[in-house]
Amino acid sequence: MSTSINIKNKKASFEYEFLETFTAGIQLTGTEIKSIRSGKASIVEGYCFLKDGELFIKNMYIAEYEQGTYNNHNPKRDRKLLLNRSELDKLEKKKKDVGLTIIPLKVFINGKGFAKMDIALAKGKKLHDKREDLKTKDAKREMDRVMKK
Repeated sequence: MSTSINIKNKKASFEYEFLETFTAGIQLTGTEIKSIRSGKASIVEGYCFLKDGELFIKNMYIAEYEQGTYNNHNPKRDRKLLLNRSELDKLEKKKKDVGLTIIPLKVFINGKGFAKMDIALAKGKKLHDKREDLKTKDAKREMDRVMKK
């Protein structure tokens, strides 16, 4: 079974500062897992929210499966994330702090063939923090260029 599926949220590390990360399972239907295994999903616009003591992801895009019939799924539906009760309680307690959000980082297929998602409790970065990240990134790129010559 192929475990090379690795769908990332590249904007997340630029926009947010990660405080704590978790790995959660995703409750999917048959055509959704087939689309993820073919790499046709995006979590860039997605975010997580708590509702009635359960964690859901909103705006995660999973393309409709090509061979799906009338049983095909809705590409942007809310999907339940599976975490332990203790992890959910911890997230619920920390989410009450102002300015914290839960964002998806990466979707992958584990060794058993299940779709998993790395999520993070994060705090939004200020504009000057983003500028600082860009400066360090440019400096590292310049040093790498010099080292290759």
